[in-house]
Amino acid sequence: MAEIKDPENTIIMELKDGEVVIELLPDVAPKHCERMKVLARAGAYDDVVFHRVIDGFMAQSGDVAHGKAGGDLRRAGTGGSEHPDLPAEFSKLPHARGTLGAARSQNPNSANSQFFINFKDNDFLNGQYTVYGRVIQGMEHVDAITRGEPPANPDRMISVKVAADV
Repeated sequence: MAEIKDPENTIIMELKDGEVVIELLPDVAPKHCERMKVLARAGAYDDVVFHRVIDGFMAQSGDVAHGKAGGDLRRAGTGGSEHPDLPAEFSKLPHARGTLGAARSQNPNSANSQFFINFKDNDFLNGQYTVYGRVIQGMEHVDAITRGEPPANPDRMISVKVAADV
């Protein structure tokens, strides 16, 4: 297991192939980090599919309204949580391999519950999407997520927890 320096700001995501440990960056994007923890603690991310997975780019998930495994997955990617949208928290952090970015619509202040994990450095996203975490262990499990827009048989997040609660 990776060394967890701050359990209150670390996410443990269980995927089909194993655990992914994500270090949140509350000093960079406090509102986005807090939202992820609130939704994880509520169990909202459990069983949510990766609805948009583009090889050589990123894996997107987090639609807690429409992305639950067994639901109407045709709508996955169109919803969020019952909480209000978040203001952009842009920073100078690059969208490097393994970073967690806030998914949103054309409106920079429309991020809610959806996020993506970059498969590679995606510098063209810099300054346009909020970076609020980074994978510190288990990137090989992210790399193994089934591709597609949407995938025919999408992978899901089995569980998402705050390390302090485990």
